[in-house]
Amino acid sequence: MKRQWMFALTFLMMFLTGHNLMAQNVTIDGQVTDTSGEPLPGVTVWIQGTQTGAITNLNGEYTIDANPGDVLVYSFIGYTNEEVVVGDTSTINIALTSDMVGLEEVVVIGYGSVKRKDVTTAISTVSTDDLDQRPINMVSQALQGKAAGVSVTRPNGEPGAGMVIRVRGTTSFNGSNDPLYVVDGVPMTDIAFLSANDIESIQILKDASSAAIYGSRAANGVVIITTKSGSVDNARITLTAHTGVTRLANEIESLKVNEYRELLSDMGSTINLPNNLSDQTDWYEETYQSARTENYQLSVSNATDKLSYYISGGYTQEEGIINVAFFERYNFKANIDNQIKPWLNIGANISYSDYASNGIISGQGANRAGVVLSVINTPTYAPIWDPENPGQYNNQFYGANITHPVENMSRSEDNRNGNNRLIATGNAEITFTPDLSFKSTMTMDRSYNHATTFLDPLKTSWGRSQHGAASDNRSLGTVMIFDNILNYNRDLNAHNFDVMLGSSGTTSKWSQSSQAVTHYNDGSIQTINAGNKLSQGNGTYAANWAIMSYLGRVAYNFDSKYLISVNMRADGSSKLHPDHRWGYFPSASAAWRLSSEPFLQDLFWLDDLKIRGGWGQTGNQSGLGDYSYLERYGISRQNWWEPGKENATVTLYQNNLRNTDLTWETTTQSNLGIDLTILSNRINLSADWYYKSTTDMLMNVSLPSGSAQASSITRNEGEMTNTGFEFMVNSRNLTGPFSWQTDFNISFNRNELNSLSLTQIYYDARTSDNLNEFVVRNEPGRSLGGFYGYISDGVDPESGELMYRDFNEDGVLSSSDRTYIGDPNPDFTFGLTNNFEYKGLSLNILLQGAYGNDIFNASRIETEGMYDAKNQSRKVLNRWRIPGQLTDMPKAGYDMKVSSYFVEDGSFLRVKDISLAYNFSGGRLERWGINRLQPYFTATNLLTFTNYSGMDPEVNQWGNSGAVQGIDWGTIPTPNPLYWVSKLNFKQHKK
Repeated sequence: MKRQWMFALTFLMMFLTGHNLMAQNVTIDGQVTDTSGEPLPGVTVWIQGTQTGAITNLNGEYTIDANPGDVLVYSFIGYTNEEVVVGDTSTINIALTSDMVGLEEVVVIGYGSVKRKDVTTAISTVSTDDLDQRPINMVSQALQGKAAGVSVTRPNGEPGAGMVIRVRGTTSFNGSNDPLYVVDGVPMTDIAFLSANDIESIQILKDASSAAIYGSRAANGVVIITTKSGSVDNARITLTAHTGVTRLANEIESLKVNEYRELLSDMGSTINLPNNLSDQTDWYEETYQSARTENYQLSVSNATDKLSYYISGGYTQEEGIINVAFFERYNFKANIDNQIKPWLNIGANISYSDYASNGIISGQGANRAGVVLSVINTPTYAPIWDPENPGQYNNQFYGANITHPVENMSRSEDNRNGNNRLIATGNAEITFTPDLSFKSTMTMDRSYNHATTFLDPLKTSWGRSQHGAASDNRSLGTVMIFDNILNYNRDLNAHNFDVMLGSSGTTSKWSQSSQAVTHYNDGSIQTINAGNKLSQGNGTYAANWAIMSYLGRVAYNFDSKYLISVNMRADGSSKLHPDHRWGYFPSASAAWRLSSEPFLQDLFWLDDLKIRGGWGQTGNQSGLGDYSYLERYGISRQNWWEPGKENATVTLYQNNLRNTDLTWETTTQSNLGIDLTILSNRINLSADWYYKSTTDMLMNVSLPSGSAQASSITRNEGEMTNTGFEFMVNSRNLTGPFSWQTDFNISFNRNELNSLSLTQIYYDARTSDNLNEFVVRNEPGRSLGGFYGYISDGVDPESGELMYRDFNEDGVLSSSDRTYIGDPNPDFTFGLTNNFEYKGLSLNILLQGAYGNDIFNASRIETEGMYDAKNQSRKVLNRWRIPGQLTDMPKAGYDMKVSSYFVEDGSFLRVKDISLAYNFSGGRLERWGINRLQPYFTATNLLTFTNYSGMDPEVNQWGNSGAVQGIDWGTIPTPNPLYWVSKLNFKQHKK
């Protein structure tokens, strides 16, 4: 049905774009001026969708032949384009408005808004214009490569996978490093429910002076998202449909049967393969697929002078490039605003989303159900099914411990993680005077999660050993937010005062039911009641927390020349001991517009020049549990069926040590910046330097064995700094019928763990069972996530062994010779967007990349390690075989350690998106009531330039971890989608 619908839409597009050959030409003349009445020579006047155009003369006059219904476009550097539909009149005079929109644009800030020219802090605006030409399923994708100081990576290629977002580096060791999201004024940590088609604007508050108004949640920056609303006299119906095909971008070939047999011989393996084996299974074909992606969104909006509304709904489906993975979402949104009285405005925002997903087992070797690695590690001679045991996957590998990828996929094919999210907001605003208003907002944010798993008792070897297994986990969380904000804004000649006072109360209630069972007869019934052996861990859980906040801001503006803003927020959290419950987060910023000074007035090319600076403090409590400062106890059930325990009750054991001194993690940040606009708003530049210091880091500290009844304590432990520079430039290189606009941003950040109090060294990221060693070591004086191991000096030509450096030069190779062998933190990240437009044709190209970061390719331990009977990649054909051979691949069965041999340069340049679109309008479309029909084609991750030998340089198996980064360990690579999109607008057109 969906394919039929898409075919009908495409046919409609082709039909509607035909030209009315019977239309009669009309000669149009007129004059183009600016808003003061001065004529504008050199203005381009052209008929949209054609090559017909004219240029105004010295008096701003023009003449052009057009048909009734054609759309005339008036374009001039430094001025906003105007569009006029040709009617019965033969004279059309136009006054163009100076295009200083970038400076006059209203930017949303915490609990308020301000003109961009009056911003005193470090705020990045992510343009939502190109969202019309990019098929984005997850909103966080819209940030990638778009804002200086904001690193956005996709750690794996699972459908619906969240992005890892870092605003000016990593600030927390154990806590969350994600920014706070504020959607239509509602703070939250997850925006998977949101459709990108509903977004009106995105602002990122990067420095503490802008983010401190959100206090204890804003240490990692704030992303403010405003959704769409209706526009006065602009009734609009918009239908967007995209469908695409996603495929694996890069493959690693494995050995054929004869090559594999030879490898076993070189290893001295006792496995004897029959002589009649042949290559019969392509495991890539059995595991990966060309996956479909579909997204359909419909919205309706309109407004009068009293009432505005925006209503939308949609469906998204994303199949994974690995067969069992998927993401599916239904979304609905309604924004309504009503001016009841001149002094009373009420509004309501409602969002509902139902979304579900499934993934695979990754970050494991082939024998532990790791799907990605088992594709390479499984010999090609093996069949999928066991010919002697119908209904069971083949596990006959002649003594080798291998499970093939289809069996590994089967381990999770019946899993499902479902979510329902309802966010309902009601607000009322009273305007006492034109200067004084009060707004009260109440929000309910309710999330329901239902995650189920099922392991068939027959098909897989692990399922047979467990006799089948299933789990059913359900949780319900309700967050209530009550905000009250009083605003006073007064203009006194050139003086402007803006004062805000408010309070915000947040309460959260959460409960969970968890059930697990084993011992099923078969896989026909997958519910909990069909299993026979219930887990002792089954039960229910609940927790509550609350935050009370008081906030205020005073801003002064003298003629948009001298600007200052001071903020203060106080947060009290139930997660902290009553003696340390309240945290206070001040900030201040100021700006000086030099371009308004008399000594710069004669610079005709200078539109705006502003320097700004700010300081502030923000907090973080995300690393805390709901009762972290208390001494908590675990529950251990007794086996009531054992003799003498028929009436036994549970026993308690101590989980942690109490810490009454637990307090806020605090980040203090200073920022200096400059904003420059030149050549009639043709070039805009911004540059910022910042210094961030995080103190009292919240950490889970392991205690020495036997030193206390519990093994860990949550405490404030250590300091960390981030310092950096970021630069952004926007240029309109060409204007007129052919236009070209460029956006470029680059960010440099240096991270350092400065000090730790109790435990000085933390090891993390254990990978292969064969090595059983940690890859990452964190200690003061280093950046987070450093790789630690032996330095490899290549392959010994005589023995074929890897040569490991005696780092301490004591003549003995031991663990004392380990040192830092790699740094996953890039020297810089960047993004480059180019938009080209000619008539109705547009081309959008987004490049994104990173330079100077290392990747620990743990996958090579399994695919090039040659330590057991698993199949290997074809790279091992270059292995050492005879004395004197020069090669970079050691011999089969070499002495393998965590070493620089597995560390690779992770720098990359990626052609992230290329979109080609054509905008049809006017003519027959206009008469049909269609304002715009825009088909476009998009290729994502089309090309990646890198020296990294793995499948994807962007992945990290440890996902969103702050302490562990840049490790590829059987991680699903980012796919390469191709999309076809059609966008249809029905709109009331103003003549």
